[in-house]
Amino acid sequence: MFTSALATAATTAAHWGWGPGFGWWFLLIPLFWILFFVLLFTFVGRRFRRGWAGGPGWGYGGPHAGGGSRSAEATLAERFANGDIDEVEYRARLEVLRANREAPPRS
Repeated sequence: MFTSALATAATTAAHWGWGPGFGWWFLLIPLFWILFFVLLFTFVGRRFRRGWAGGPGWGYGGPHAGGGSRSAEATLAERFANGDIDEVEYRARLEVLRANREAPPRS
């Protein structure tokens, strides 16, 4: 049935002056769209997977998910918890971070 449909289409194409039939280029249209969607899903999916893993990307939980000062405060708290810095240095740096935080825009 499919073969007869292609034969009919090829005969019709030849009748209207489009050449002897579809030829090999007929496969280029579906191949183009398949390739297009594969590339689209590959690149968009890669961006989302990077974001979910904490890398640069569009997904949730990326490096800028909670704002710049929040992630800096979290890093500082982690260093304090690991014992890399003492309490005096932690409080001094925390004060600097909070003083330099961007103020919310006034309306």
